Amino acid sequence: MLRNRKLNHPWLVAVWPGMGNVALSAGYYLLAKLGMYQLAEFTAGGLFDVDQIEVKDGLILPPERPRSRFYAWQSPEGVRDLVVFIGEAQPPLGKFSFCESLVDYALDLGVEQVFTFAAMATQMHPHHDSRVFGAATHDDKLQTLQVLGLQVEMLDEGHIGGLNGVLLGVAAEKGLPGICLLGEMPHVFAQLPFPKASLAVLKVFAQMANIHLDFSELAEQAQEIERRLGEFLAKMEQRLSKRESVSDETDEFTAVTGEEAKDEEQLSDSEKDRIEALFRASREDRSKAYELKKVLDEMGVFAEFEDRFLDLFKDQT
Repeated sequence: MLRNRKLNHPWLVAVWPGMGNVALSAGYYLLAKLGMYQLAEFTAGGLFDVDQIEVKDGLILPPERPRSRFYAWQSPEGVRDLVVFIGEAQPPLGKFSFCESLVDYALDLGVEQVFTFAAMATQMHPHHDSRVFGAATHDDKLQTLQVLGLQVEMLDEGHIGGLNGVLLGVAAEKGLPGICLLGEMPHVFAQLPFPKASLAVLKVFAQMANIHLDFSELAEQAQEIERRLGEFLAKMEQRLSKRESVSDETDEFTAVTGEEAKDEEQLSDSEKDRIEALFRASREDRSKAYELKKVLDEMGVFAEFEDRFLDLFKDQT
């Protein structure tokens, strides 16, 4: 339910998991720092299939399909509201019809412009600043990026894979303006989270939307990942120069971010206590939720707690 009034000139940001977690990390950061609330859950019908079921203590658990949810933020100044769509996965089939339904719902909400975030893998070094590339559905939106003096390079040609691109194609077909912002990341680390790219994208978006965001937590996370990646590259260069074996590279590669997946049962009592304390703090103040997510990521258990984390943003008024 909306909080007693219609959304005011809203923009929609839609994110899904993808390379470097660039889009999803940016979406979660908006969710936490703006203290958004759940607006609706988007049912994907039969687009998601089930390949396996989970068993715990001998009991077969009900199958769980990926969920897709809308969250809203209403500007205290009444300037522009935001809607964030977070999808846990992209449907393997029916992508176009899925996006049609999503755009139709956005139009019903009065959304005036849609954004998607994505990653752009290049030869960049982890220590370099992430550039932001842009593509738009209309010429005037490209001009807007240039007029505002934003540090955005135009994506002159190529393609945008997955729903990050398909959604904008559908939006263009239905007359809804849209922009994709792509954060640059090193292609050699495409399978690892790269928050520096998320930070670069969010800074551009915040300037466009004229909203204030505290970027300190995301900036700290980006610096820490940059440090770990730098150390990893230095080790690999030393081994290569000495012609040593790099057979254990995969394990070190996974350990760079400290996000190796594990089960909740593997947590120590102190880790569980810390998580519960952060959940309590986040219920009192949603802006603290990103600290919770960061800790869950570091412990490698965010997937185990994802639904509970997102439940923090259910409208409780």
